[in-house]
Amino acid sequence: MNYLRGFIPWLVFAGVSSVGWQWGALAGLAASAVLLIADRAAGLSLEARLLDYGTIVYFAGLAVLAFVRPDSGLKVYSSALSVGWLALIAWVSIAVRRPFTLAIARRMAPPEVWRMPLFHRINVVLTAAWALSFTVTAIAQVVIAAYGMSAVFSILVQIAAFVLPVRFTATYPERARARFRQQAGAQLDTQGGLAS
Repeated sequence: MNYLRGFIPWLVFAGVSSVGWQWGALAGLAASAVLLIADRAAGLSLEARLLDYGTIVYFAGLAVLAFVRPDSGLKVYSSALSVGWLALIAWVSIAVRRPFTLAIARRMAPPEVWRMPLFHRINVVLTAAWALSFTVTAIAQVVIAAYGMSAVFSILVQIAAFVLPVRFTATYPERARARFRQQAGAQLDTQGGLAS
């Protein structure tokens, strides 16, 4: 569930937006700032926090737009924009070799594993799964908005956008570690066979 903590501002935005998208953006901005301040107060490092910083930038920009132009045509596409921005954050974090899941995983893993290549590789794969989910969801949200489809479709797509990568995130790390142990054991067996 620690993975969902970083998405709290987005959930706040989704909930408060029913009152008005400008208030949703402002609430998302406030929630993201509170979480970042709380992490800093807890002594957590603020480096490699692309999700947190990207969230603040997005909601600050959206709040300005929504207050200046509350009737903007972009309002209809706010769900697609939000998920598209999350996809962009995820893909950029992979490109700069700081997958956004690293900051989350470091809350759960002991510091001695943080520099291990397997730890980094697992987080690249997890971030890619989230990025793919967000990308597909953003495209689906554009289609839903463009064709004026029911809000039910939008809600179902958004739920799937989180449920599928959460399930993958819950199972993939252990599978990757087991595969690594198996390969390491096979290498030791091979090296032992060569030495005898």
